[in-house]
Amino acid sequence: MHTPAPVTGDQALVKNINRIAMLRLLREHAGISRAGLSERSGLTRSTVSLLIKELIDEGWLVESDAFVTGTVGRRPTPLRLVGKNMVLLGVDLGPDVVQVVATSIDGEILESSQAALRSKDPDEACHQLVEMATALSAKMTRGGSRLLGIGVGLHGPVDKRSGMLEFAPNIGWRHVEIGRRFGAELAQAGLADVPVYYHNEADLAAVGETEFCERPVDDPLVYVSCGVGVGAGIILNHALFTGASGSAGEIGHTTLVIDGQPCSCGRLGCAEAYIGLKAIAAAAGCFQDDVIDRRALRARMSARDPATRSAFARAGAVLGVLLQNAWTTFNPQVIVLGGETVTLGGDTLLDAATQVLAQYAQRAGLTPPVVKAARYSDLATAVGGAAYVLHAILNPHQQALQSQYVAKPSSA
Repeated sequence: MHTPAPVTGDQALVKNINRIAMLRLLREHAGISRAGLSERSGLTRSTVSLLIKELIDEGWLVESDAFVTGTVGRRPTPLRLVGKNMVLLGVDLGPDVVQVVATSIDGEILESSQAALRSKDPDEACHQLVEMATALSAKMTRGGSRLLGIGVGLHGPVDKRSGMLEFAPNIGWRHVEIGRRFGAELAQAGLADVPVYYHNEADLAAVGETEFCERPVDDPLVYVSCGVGVGAGIILNHALFTGASGSAGEIGHTTLVIDGQPCSCGRLGCAEAYIGLKAIAAAAGCFQDDVIDRRALRARMSARDPATRSAFARAGAVLGVLLQNAWTTFNPQVIVLGGETVTLGGDTLLDAATQVLAQYAQRAGLTPPVVKAARYSDLATAVGGAAYVLHAILNPHQQALQSQYVAKPSSA
């Protein structure tokens, strides 16, 4: 029987582990003092003091005014995580639109931009992606900020180690090496040393919901992304559940109707064929030549057009069935709904979905999970990409975070 080699670490590794422990404790316990950090971490007060001084010098932390405890002696000084002049970048490469955001480490959106996807050719799409990301990065760094990393959301299953997008039916890509293309473009833009992470768009949105929120975090959490495609990101035990090959959460391609409507993936009866935005737009008369007329959809919903509202209500009822399936499969505390379909459909979609979910719960004599709209609305994936960078920094041990693309050395 093979015995694995013991895990060893040098002083630098141990120090980095302790630094991460400090940052994570400060995330969970805002305003904690050095003494509190020592007590919760098990580290000596002198070690904690050295680490905190270093983190303050780097801009991660600030000291707040000391508070009165009622005891004799030096008052504890509260510490807060601020990430002074630190920026996280998130990108959403959608079927029709590219979105880029810059956020602080606590989720404040500092800048954002979006543009129609100019071409579905992978090289040209990656070029546009880097163009937009570098423009926003340059704007932030000119102001003295430091870029910690970039999180890229892709609309399909992603091989986390190679940065390969396995299959994205709504953009027509299969086995596209986004990591290689994006990495080469970043190198040309002078950002070769910036960590870049690739993940499914719904996974990133789920991370955004848990990283940039009040503590304690809702866990388990299922984020359901509703747009041209439909997918889910699953947070389980404070980590992403991505499955064996990164395709966990592809609930838009679960079968709801046997031999039903054709789906973009080639199957029949998938949830996406009924609640994807193309299906809703077609039912509302706002889909022609494979193009969704979003402006017309928005205008008709604002005018409370009966046919358009009916299309979103029918989709909402089907979405309720999908939520019931997600609930019974993952038993989450919270289900978060996001994406442009949710934004466009509003209460018409949400009320229909939650009503169906409540009916299933009542028949079973159970209490359904809380269902709420995404905190960052249409920017959920891009903000989630930014959040993922911070998540990777604070959780380097998680297997699901082995998604930073590393270029293979040249054979020359």
